[in-house]
Amino acid sequence: MTKFAFPSHPLLLGFEPLERLVERTAKAGADGYPPFNIELVEPSRYVISLAVAGFKPEDLTLTLEDRQLVVRGHQAEPDAGRVFLHRGIATRQFRRVFALAEGVEVSGARLDNGLLEVSLERREPETVVRSIPITRG
Repeated sequence: MTKFAFPSHPLLLGFEPLERLVERTAKAGADGYPPFNIELVEPSRYVISLAVAGFKPEDLTLTLEDRQLVVRGHQAEPDAGRVFLHRGIATRQFRRVFALAEGVEVSGARLDNGLLEVSLERREPETVVRSIPITRG
């Protein structure tokens, strides 16, 4: 009996990008910063919430790169004159990547009380039925 790997199965045509996506996701950093939640708000709406205490909107960037939502945080170093007796609020730079399925679009983002909320919406593709003519050799 022959065992096929997922992307090389003969009935799955054109799914090579899925294999690359899985590899890229596996290589993504397993750093737990910043912590995040992903919530299903409605059957076709999601919200990603990232805990970014201490970051201002101008310290954060969101970009879409090759079906990936990339969230970056960057802050200037705090005033040299500030003296911390305890520093427990992390404000280090970060890069968090979320792979988006085909049809999932970013519909908005907002920063409120230290939480960055990114809204996503899945657009259902139209079902297209098409007849393919068969010609003689």
